[in-house]
Amino acid sequence: VELALGWAAWKTYLAREETDRFRCMGMEILGSSLRACERPEEALPVLKASLALKRRHWWRDEAYILVAQTNLASCLDDVGRGQEALILMREIYARRIASYGLAHEHTIQTGSNLIVTMFRLGLYDEGKTLLRDQLVPAARRLLGYDHDTTLDLNKNLANAIQEDPKRSRDDLLEA
Repeated sequence: VELALGWAAWKTYLAREETDRFRCMGMEILGSSLRACERPEEALPVLKASLALKRRHWWRDEAYILVAQTNLASCLDDVGRGQEALILMREIYARRIASYGLAHEHTIQTGSNLIVTMFRLGLYDEGKTLLRDQLVPAARRLLGYDHDTTLDLNKNLANAIQEDPKRSRDDLLEA
């Protein structure tokens, strides 16, 4: 059903001008629905085209572009291009910090996406440092200790410690 809705959104707005936001959103919806239906290879060119379109016509709307970049980075990770996804996720995270600061929910969520990619690539030390020094403290201050995002970050830190082949006994006690 989701994929059918994605195609319907795209076909509904396809005839509109390239500068029409609904046309652009239809393209993004199609790419996201292809990813959700486990067809990331088909989603990748759609998401690339969507990002290019946003950069061309809405280059001043950073939030709009960051969302498109995040979707593309996730798709790159889905198709096994983790290094490319990591580069893009680092860029997105840096831009979120520059735009919103660390104590912002979008920045924290972007950081969470970044550490998942880091851990998938075996970058445990860097990911754990990012969690310990930035993300977990910011989430606790902004969202509280019991917020789902804060709990997920803590769980990711504990899992990373357990999965890290260089873990020590003290690390395991922390987890």
